[in-house]
Amino acid sequence: MAEYFPRTGKPVMKRYCEPYIIQDISKKMVFIGGPRQVGKTTLSQALCQEEYHNCEYFNWDVDEDRRAITKKQWKQDSPLIIFDELHKYPRWKQWIKGVYDSKPDDQQYIVTGSARLDVYRRGGDSLMGRYHYWRLHPLTIDELPEGMTMTEGYERLLRLGGFPEPFLSNDEREVRRWRRERFDRILREDIRDLEQIQDIQLLYLFIDELRQRAGNLITLSNLAGDLQIAPRTAKNWLALAERMYICFPIYPLTKNIPRSIQKPPKVYFYDNGDTVDDPGIRLENLVATTLLKRLHFLEDYHGHKCTLHYIRDKDSREVDFVTVIDDKVTDLIEVKSSDTNISNSLKYYTEKLRPQRAVQLVGNLNRSFDKNGIRVTSPIEFFADPPWINPHE
Repeated sequence: MAEYFPRTGKPVMKRYCEPYIIQDISKKMVFIGGPRQVGKTTLSQALCQEEYHNCEYFNWDVDEDRRAITKKQWKQDSPLIIFDELHKYPRWKQWIKGVYDSKPDDQQYIVTGSARLDVYRRGGDSLMGRYHYWRLHPLTIDELPEGMTMTEGYERLLRLGGFPEPFLSNDEREVRRWRRERFDRILREDIRDLEQIQDIQLLYLFIDELRQRAGNLITLSNLAGDLQIAPRTAKNWLALAERMYICFPIYPLTKNIPRSIQKPPKVYFYDNGDTVDDPGIRLENLVATTLLKRLHFLEDYHGHKCTLHYIRDKDSREVDFVTVIDDKVTDLIEVKSSDTNISNSLKYYTEKLRPQRAVQLVGNLNRSFDKNGIRVTSPIEFFADPPWINPHE
């Protein structure tokens, strides 16, 4: 049965993309993708409470809702209708196109899903021009509950990760239970509904091996050998984990990098608390997720082409992160737990690539400073001004 979200007055934490999604709903459908339990449904409900009356919500995973969806049973005067996990419907693209093309003028739609909605489109893109796509990310240093200091938020992110429920609970026992249950549902519900995986347990081991290697170069052929699976299977499973918003690979920057390595990705996890319990690894993973969140915002709101890379050449020079916006290198970022001595590799590639900013982020730092065009600063200071605060600047 469809749920109705009245204006309850219950306080809801505003998510960073909420005001911009409100702008988009009046023009087109809005698709919201992102990891399971990142807050997509809560965000949709908040939009109902704050902007619309008598909204309706349907979840494909609920039998009664699924029947209502296939029969198109909802009120014609509802201003906003939310379809959750609709991508699990094999014909969802054609179905939502028909609904949208015949809708009342004042009725709007949000489609949410815990998989990449831009991937799960069978065949050609018949929805072109009918929707805006937003990717919702976990909480980060630059998006915290009102009243929480960045110092406290930073500590929680390293310890618990940025998914709203475990982050807000601040209870490590509950977080461990939440994480186990969430991952089990991803494997046994989400992946089962979308993919044909014969050995779920082996896929579990594969993802666990990725988790142990977070932030390191991943040679898929070696990983495949360890698990006794085909290299092509390892490649397909990495792509699957990316589609399901479990983790994301970043690849080496090769343009204008002589003697660069060409293939191995580094892998980071959306759930920062699900990586190895090592401060350095979790810090690097947190930086990766925060950078990706910002780049996705620049793509989803501004329409820029954004990519995240690392640099490694055959002379063993390496820089942890490179942001590229519209084919221009904007940031070179090296991450250190406590070392304030500027990386020689960062110096070398700052001179060679001339980025807009070159930064060494140090987890434990007393005072920021600049030297030879490179800023040494803390993650808290570097991420203090997110792009969604003044998006037109």
